[in-house]
Amino acid sequence: MNWQLLPQFAITGLLNGGPIALIALGIVLVYKSSEIFNFAEGQMLLIGTLSTWWFAAELGLPLWLAIICGLAVAAGLGLLIERLALRPLTGQPLLAIILMTLAIGQFLQGVAILIFGTTQRNFPVIFDITNPYKISLPFVYNGNNIVVILRQNLVWSFVVAMICVIVLWLFFQYTRTGLSMRATAEDHETAQSVGIRINRVFGLSWALAGIIATIGGILIATASGLDLSLPVVVLAAFPAVLLGGLESIPGAVVGSLLISLAVSLVALPNNDFVLGPQAAQTIRNSAEIVPYIILLIVLIIRPDGLFGQKRIERI
Repeated sequence: MNWQLLPQFAITGLLNGGPIALIALGIVLVYKSSEIFNFAEGQMLLIGTLSTWWFAAELGLPLWLAIICGLAVAAGLGLLIERLALRPLTGQPLLAIILMTLAIGQFLQGVAILIFGTTQRNFPVIFDITNPYKISLPFVYNGNNIVVILRQNLVWSFVVAMICVIVLWLFFQYTRTGLSMRATAEDHETAQSVGIRINRVFGLSWALAGIIATIGGILIATASGLDLSLPVVVLAAFPAVLLGGLESIPGAVVGSLLISLAVSLVALPNNDFVLGPQAAQTIRNSAEIVPYIILLIVLIIRPDGLFGQKRIERI
């Protein structure tokens, strides 16, 4: 075990979990309000991020204005999906609605290919990528202090993601609209009986999901570039949501950080002290399966997730 690199990989893994937490939050928002598991989240993220790039690179808008326009596109897309595709399915079997979100995702992927093509693009620089932070930890390995090197864009992406999480929490706790969304998530019929327009809440949830996912996509694109493979990051967000609990916003954040930490630690060199060299190398070569391995283990032990609620229904 290379203990000198352990803090580096652990901290980097946690920082990588910030944008993933935003994407997971978008999934949780839709599920809490409408009980729909949104399999089109990755493609909504892609359209919003590509739109931001187009406003900045093709139209030449200032980056801050391009981001606002991209978020507006993502919000409008979420509203259109809820109004035109999902609202007509009200009262239909849940499987039909899930298949609709899958179809929407494939449709949006095709639209992205037709409009933007398949070329990888460099997203405009938001944070400094040339001068990393160096942190000396109070630990000694082989006679030397352990130094952790962190890229600035990685650190500030995590900070922005956590600020968005806090703002979202404050929105749900202290605004009238946020309280209406919480009430709708708890019980649709009761919320409607006290005058809450649940259809409006559904639309707002989808719009917020598009905005939050796009922010996460922008943060990821600044570090790794922008192409049509960007929705793959959602494959880590889905296990994070189920790990934390389908209806838990804190659970989505904690689950994302844990999943990202695990993926990073699996990539640690010489990490074969438990599994053996061959098994460890196999997992390193296919790190995308790690979140699902963790998910299976946790769900066997705690099927509702770490922060999920157990609901008892009387018949």
